Amino acid sequence: MERRRLLSMLAAGTAMALTGCAVAEGDPIKSGSADGVPVLPPATPAPRPQLPPPPGGPKTPIAAQTITALPGRGSSMALTVDDGASPEVVGAYIRFAKDTGARFTFFVTAYYDSWTIHRDELRPLVDSGQIQLANHTWDHADLTAISASAVSSQLSRAKTYLHNIFGVDGTPYYRPPFGRHNATVDRVAADLGYTVPVMWYGSLSDSGVITEEYLIECAHKYFNPQTIVIGHANAPAVTHCYGQLVDIIRERNLSMVTLDDVLLPPT
Repeated sequence: MERRRLLSMLAAGTAMALTGCAVAEGDPIKSGSADGVPVLPPATPAPRPQLPPPPGGPKTPIAAQTITALPGRGSSMALTVDDGASPEVVGAYIRFAKDTGARFTFFVTAYYDSWTIHRDELRPLVDSGQIQLANHTWDHADLTAISASAVSSQLSRAKTYLHNIFGVDGTPYYRPPFGRHNATVDRVAADLGYTVPVMWYGSLSDSGVITEEYLIECAHKYFNPQTIVIGHANAPAVTHCYGQLVDIIRERNLSMVTLDDVLLPPT
């Protein structure tokens, strides 16, 4: 429980950081200078162009097994976002998606109230397919360190939550916390419909607090064709870097995709 509370505390103040400045509570908003010359409000930044849509064409069939990258050739990249300890960061990702057309697969840790807080904003994006939701367990337990019945409970509770709040259950994709799974975990998960454990090829390394410079260094390293990249909605650094992330994606002619955009899962 301490880890979850710590992650939430790490993200405090993110909303302020998103704007870069704010009028202090109680401060008057000045509409003119002392000599009567009106003070114009700052110019609104021009919106960034929308990112390209996912590629067309047939989806790639995959087997019921672990994946670490998108199969085949192409220019797609799946940025997958885990946890959700910070409501501010979850909200910022939603705004990022709305502003740029970015597509994400969120691996939801259902214990965090971020998802319920942002349900009304997130649900239309889920319904349209721009954001995909998948299972990251109830409260981020190490599934290899608990009993099979406890593994089932972790995945089942999250599955029920996703269905009740968002109308989806995330199957067949799940991400075991810390990337730890074994034959027993995979068998229990498959019994619940989660036949595809999703790992990753690269990481933004932002499960906790890092610098913005290091996050961008990781993006330069791992934003490549057909990669599955892991990020986290826990700490605020990523919320300062969306413009730079978009620039890297554009420079490399990548298409952001959800898993459902490009994969045909086993039936």
